[in-house]
Amino acid sequence: MGVTPALPDVRARGALLDELDGATVDVVVVGAGITGAGVARELARRGVSVAVFDADDAASGTSSRSSKLIHGGLRYLAQGDVATVRRTARERAVVHRLAPHLAEPRWMVMPVARRRSLATFRAAVTTYEKLGGVDGDDRHRVWDRDELAREEPVVAAGRFAGAVAFREYVTDDARLVLANLRQAAAAGARIVTHCPVVALAGEAPRHAVVARCSLTGRRVELGCRAVVNAAGPWVDAVRRLEAPGDDRLVVSRGIHLCVAWERLPVHHMVALSAPDRRTLFAIRRDAVTYVGTTDTRDPAGPRWWPQITGDDLAYVAETVAATCDVAPLTPDDVTAAWAGLRPLIDSGQADPTEISRRDEVWVGPRGVVTVAGGKLTGYRLMALDVVDHLAGLTDELDLRRLDDETEPGGPRLPGGDIDGELDDLVRALVDTTGLEPGVVRRLAVLYGSEVPEVLARGADELVPSSGVMSGEVDWAVTVEGAADLTDLVYRRLRLAWFHPGVDGLLEPLARRMGELCAWSSDRIAAEVAAVAARRRAETPTGREPTTGG
Repeated sequence: MGVTPALPDVRARGALLDELDGATVDVVVVGAGITGAGVARELARRGVSVAVFDADDAASGTSSRSSKLIHGGLRYLAQGDVATVRRTARERAVVHRLAPHLAEPRWMVMPVARRRSLATFRAAVTTYEKLGGVDGDDRHRVWDRDELAREEPVVAAGRFAGAVAFREYVTDDARLVLANLRQAAAAGARIVTHCPVVALAGEAPRHAVVARCSLTGRRVELGCRAVVNAAGPWVDAVRRLEAPGDDRLVVSRGIHLCVAWERLPVHHMVALSAPDRRTLFAIRRDAVTYVGTTDTRDPAGPRWWPQITGDDLAYVAETVAATCDVAPLTPDDVTAAWAGLRPLIDSGQADPTEISRRDEVWVGPRGVVTVAGGKLTGYRLMALDVVDHLAGLTDELDLRRLDDETEPGGPRLPGGDIDGELDDLVRALVDTTGLEPGVVRRLAVLYGSEVPEVLARGADELVPSSGVMSGEVDWAVTVEGAADLTDLVYRRLRLAWFHPGVDGLLEPLARRMGELCAWSSDRIAAEVAAVAARRRAETPTGREPTTGG
């Protein structure tokens, strides 16, 4: 077995900052979300020296708060944005090849009210599949009313003529970011989270970047030939460090609510038509079903934890009731919730739903390359666009496209070395580990082919019957760069939204992490209190979230 690709261990933070302070690298990337992670991976694979800085944790902004779908954006066909659909629809298969555990194929069920509309929608899906190169058993299926009732009982089939079911992919957005960053780190990139960039000086091809570590208070300054601004909703804030004015983003807020799966028992992914004609999705993840996303202009601007309101809950509840035969959702049904901010390029449209999701790359007055917009699915293509722009700025770096690769997208991401599909891996792991299938599936979705390495660090359950293993905490700290309990619960173990017993796990998790990181008892208590408060703040009413059984 080769060396496990790892992000910097927080316990060695001082040595990492020592290494970077006063150094010169080829490129500094600002932002460790999916776009910055993709850029770092593509640059490092070409032998370019890269340093990545993020003001918080990896994927702590939009890139952990999406609908967690790898999809081409069928609805953008209706807007006439064929280029975006073509660009991302084929990329679904590439992401699936890179990380089969992080791109799980499922049927997206689109109930259709009228028989005539069923034929129209089928034609649109056929076009979508042609753009995406879909063939064989993955091609769409058309269900009549009786088939819809049998395949997806929660849908009020009597209200619909039938449904079209087509293939999309469910992902874990934060872990997709981590996998890309780990592969970049294995190729030499230095990843520094919890360390915002506070100043930019110089101009292409001689920049100076100043960052300040939030964990230690230490100031770090380094030189580079190019700067890439991939800060998501904070793109304009970083651009102001280069030159004030000329803001280009519109920030749109999208929310998701989680309920116990038994409360909304979807078998596939179900598309829900909202009162304002948006499409929301109901998707099962472990013991919960999550529903979202909304799309409203957010005048408050970028922030780490956007608020979720009672109006959001009412909007989602009304949308669910229009399609599904369930009792109306209430605040007591909400087990968890999240809100994310989309960084969209301002096109002058008042309604954010009409703003294209197409990405854009531009170069600022001092040569900083900025990338914004786009979709999770197309992150790798956005990274290649950035590489091309950098190649036009300097001939000091070898930034040629890697067109000689035998597989699209390059080497598989960490955890992606799977023969067959995710179900094949689950069956094999059940046989080799002796663990319950439900526990194994959760581990397989998170870690893919690296599950045995995770269990080698501790195969005992942290809390009996929780399905959470002690080795996961060790792995998160030593391999995935977790610095605090929030990093661990929200973006490594993915418990805050999807595990019904998360509140009972906070203290055991903090104690285990505290043993590794030499935390005091006061620090452990503070970490638990911070996550518990965050859990309360994320619910639409601000009360203690329900935890299920």
